[in-house]
Amino acid sequence: QVIKCKAAVLWELNKPFSIEEVEVAPPKAHEVRIKILATGICRSDDHVINGALVMPFPIILGHEAAGVVESVGEGVTSVQPGDKVIPLFVPQCGECNSCISTKGNLCTKSDFGAPSGLMADGTTRFTCKGKAIYHFIGTSTFTEYTVVHETAVAKIPAAAPLEKVCLIGCGFSTGYGAAVQTAKVEPGSTCAVFGLGGVGLSVVMGCKAAGASRIIAVDINKDKFAKAKELGATDCINPKDFTKPIHEVLMEMTGLGVDYSFEVIGLTETMTAALASCHFNYGVSVIVGVPPATKKITFDPMLLFSGRSWKGSVFGGWKSKDAVPKLVADYLEKKFVLDPLITHTLPFNKINEGFDLLRQGK
Repeated sequence: QVIKCKAAVLWELNKPFSIEEVEVAPPKAHEVRIKILATGICRSDDHVINGALVMPFPIILGHEAAGVVESVGEGVTSVQPGDKVIPLFVPQCGECNSCISTKGNLCTKSDFGAPSGLMADGTTRFTCKGKAIYHFIGTSTFTEYTVVHETAVAKIPAAAPLEKVCLIGCGFSTGYGAAVQTAKVEPGSTCAVFGLGGVGLSVVMGCKAAGASRIIAVDINKDKFAKAKELGATDCINPKDFTKPIHEVLMEMTGLGVDYSFEVIGLTETMTAALASCHFNYGVSVIVGVPPATKKITFDPMLLFSGRSWKGSVFGGWKSKDAVPKLVADYLEKKFVLDPLITHTLPFNKINEGFDLLRQGK
């Protein structure tokens, strides 16, 4: 059956979301239709609105969510109707090079790189006012019902509170994993985290969980500092308080630079600053924030020649289908907290207000 439901449709660039009635087609073979019960707002969604992340329009955004399986297509074995699930914007097909390798997690079936905004068969499951609506990175969670491929959904424990664990669908896992999975922060190390939004705070939590002795949080919004300290930051610094470049400040604070630095904003200037602030010989800098389209980086190659490593991290380096159920189980065992990452809870029809709060740094 086609389901008619509410969705937040983005018709064009730099416009607010429009709450519309959409038709959601039934799942085809190896697809799953999910009733979305909670979704988070992520900066990556906002990047699409302002064109920093290029996607086809009109589109239903959203990629950090949790819900319940409504129906499944032919051949689906890993979930059944009634299961609590988290959609995965990085799928795990289990067959491609990245899935098979112990070193990778960015499945080649993901809709990154050259996004089509379509399902695997080249069509969409969403229609509104007679028009086809594109999917967003295989998830599209700003809708009461969505359809995802079976490789892009993880069954989670029935006890999980969906309004909290939806954050494991992106923000928390991305940040926490960047520290424990991508960088592999060791006990006693020093870390710097650029950007203290939900993902940056999750990096702070990951560094703390890994036993870092010093975690320096960097943000131009000092309102973020109290929460960063609560979650494990040992120092908080505002680049606006200094006349010299921030990497020089971090060098002075640590002697020769931090062992690990993380850029969790998505600006090329802070990416190079984070690289320059880690140890000249064995420092590791991780890019976690989504880079803006069309921007290029110019930097002194001596920064890398001396031995530093520059890495990227998508979804925290986790193999999604394997890791998400384990992370939810860890949350239920109180191995980490999610409440401090939730600042506001709004009804679906106030989604535009939610984005305003994001842009105001609140």
